[in-house]
Amino acid sequence: MWFSFWRSRDRFTLDHLRYLTDQLAKVQIVNEVNKDFVIEALRSIAELITYGDQHDPSFFEFFMEKQVVAEFVRVLKLSRTVSIPLQLLQTVSIMIQNLRSEHAIYYMFSNEHMNYLITYSFDFHNEELLSYYISFLRAISGKLNKNTISLLVKTRNDEVVSFPLYVEAIRFAFHEENMIRTAVRTVTLNVYHVGDECVNRYITSVPHTDYFSNLVSFFRNQCMDLNRLVSETLKNPCPDSTSTIIAAVDEIEDNLYYFSDVISAGIPDVGRLITDSILMLLIFPLLLPSLRVVDANDMQSGVVTSLYLLCCILRIVKIKDLANTIVVALFYPLETFTRFSRGKVNGYISEFGLTSVSQEPDDDNIAKGNAGCLTVNVPNSSSSSGFNPESVMSEDNCSSSNLALREVLLSYVTKGDDVLVWGSLSVLATLLQTKELDESMLDRLGILPQRKQHKKQLLQALVGEASGEEQLFSSENSLMRDGSGCELDVYLEKIKEQYGLSFLPSDFLMSPRVPRFQVLDALVSLFCRSNISAETLWDGGWLLRQLLPYSEAEFNSHHLELLQVSYKNSATALVKEVRGFWPDLLITVLCNEWRKCKKAMESSYPPKEPKCILFPSQMLSSEEDIPEGSSFAAGEKMHELVKVFVVLHQLQIFTLGRPLPEKPLIYPPGDLPANSRAQTSGLDVSGPKPGTEVSLGKCS
Repeated sequence: MWFSFWRSRDRFTLDHLRYLTDQLAKVQIVNEVNKDFVIEALRSIAELITYGDQHDPSFFEFFMEKQVVAEFVRVLKLSRTVSIPLQLLQTVSIMIQNLRSEHAIYYMFSNEHMNYLITYSFDFHNEELLSYYISFLRAISGKLNKNTISLLVKTRNDEVVSFPLYVEAIRFAFHEENMIRTAVRTVTLNVYHVGDECVNRYITSVPHTDYFSNLVSFFRNQCMDLNRLVSETLKNPCPDSTSTIIAAVDEIEDNLYYFSDVISAGIPDVGRLITDSILMLLIFPLLLPSLRVVDANDMQSGVVTSLYLLCCILRIVKIKDLANTIVVALFYPLETFTRFSRGKVNGYISEFGLTSVSQEPDDDNIAKGNAGCLTVNVPNSSSSSGFNPESVMSEDNCSSSNLALREVLLSYVTKGDDVLVWGSLSVLATLLQTKELDESMLDRLGILPQRKQHKKQLLQALVGEASGEEQLFSSENSLMRDGSGCELDVYLEKIKEQYGLSFLPSDFLMSPRVPRFQVLDALVSLFCRSNISAETLWDGGWLLRQLLPYSEAEFNSHHLELLQVSYKNSATALVKEVRGFWPDLLITVLCNEWRKCKKAMESSYPPKEPKCILFPSQMLSSEEDIPEGSSFAAGEKMHELVKVFVVLHQLQIFTLGRPLPEKPLIYPPGDLPANSRAQTSGLDVSGPKPGTEVSLGKCS
């Protein structure tokens, strides 16, 4: 019988399909002798059915009449070799993927044959078989809609009680093979985006809701793996470190985009489930407590990783409650979350720089922290410039447990190293760009752009909520009346009720102008620091440019004086480069960096992505850093000085309210002091004209 199969015949005919099905029906056992015939028969039937679906409907009519899918199932039961399940899964997958007729898909999904194959006990220790099985599930999910999905579920009293496709797929959601995980996510997204209400209720019922918390737990483990990689790289850098971290970052961002895709399906309660899981399993017990620098000798890898992850979550996962809850959490003392971590999680994650569960808060550290809090003198409403910025930052201990997390970020800007500054600026910039945040929340953080404040107050004045003069020139009172704290109060109460975190508001929460003063002072103080890289200063310049106020009451003369001093110091350092290794390139580099900086400052986005903080670059900050006789190192230092000078110069122009010129303001030859004598003599610098009388008076 088997040899007759190989006889030459016209393949793409109904007779050939009839012949194959007849021969397959005669199979009573599948072993090493006839497995090749069975495999070829399965493959050929898939090819013929796909051809018939596009060219001749009688092919599929015959396929249904003979119930060939039932024959597939029978052959699978007879099989004793792994090659038959492999070919059968591939055959069915190819057919489902290529069938265009809805009628054909309805038949394939009916009679419980697909559910039988989905729940069949395959030997998944065979990696190739598992791969074919997952592809089979993905092929089915690709044909789901509100009509076909009903053929794959079991219901009782109009409620779904069984959905094998979904349940079996998520069994492999956390498989070690990335391709398997990706395929499973495709299956789940195809299910979610069908939009069937009964299926949605099934997905969001117990125990299936565990899938979402397990997703976040898996993501948390990836975050810890990333932190270990960053920590090891800081201690023992190697040539493959960067590529390894990039791969880990890509996987983390892929996970977050999956969260975002799940949420976009619009299934009720899924956004809440993911929000609660991210907050309870990751944000509160891990990321927020990790913002503290535990040891002065610690390399702060946990802080850096946490700052990056906060940016990443806010930027990708578009959930309003999640974003606003994170912002409100920044007003809590750091100790709140270290205690939360000890109470909710069985131990700390040491890789993130947290202490162990057996350790209690150090009373001495808390006492020291009381003296290290950010203090602010708020000007009286009658004064236009009574704010004293020198009193804003009296921060000696960035790791104090009683500092609010928002104050910790600002203390890193003023006192932290280059990486901590960069990370904190990235968080502030990300919050500024998070559209899910209410403007009142940004205002409380102190990062609401002044143009939006002015627009908001002008609108309120126009609609008659208060007199125009009162709204526009008494920002503190108007902000108190317009209810900008309402959103904050709502989330404070929600955090207390849902997550058990109590909070005693500090005085600055009652003064809307204070947070803005703190942010502006922190940014101004940043530009007075000489140990910060130019790239980080560019990020700070971008943020300051976004917040640049119109009112001198907020951006006062002391700020201008500090920026002017820093600018002059930078200019002095740059002038010394005239006697350095590369004086002939100085003007060229200056012009090039001016254009780049101008483009960066005027961009809608910060100059660098948040993930760049995981790959800090080395900075040449002094002459001691330059190896003797190294012109390359000298060129790097000159380049760094130019970039610092350019950003400070452009900030000077910003503060004067002038537009940035396309080129740096380099004195033309006619303005140089060397030409002053020619000008006083009546001689045109461009050259004397015929008949010009030249004064030959004595030089003083």
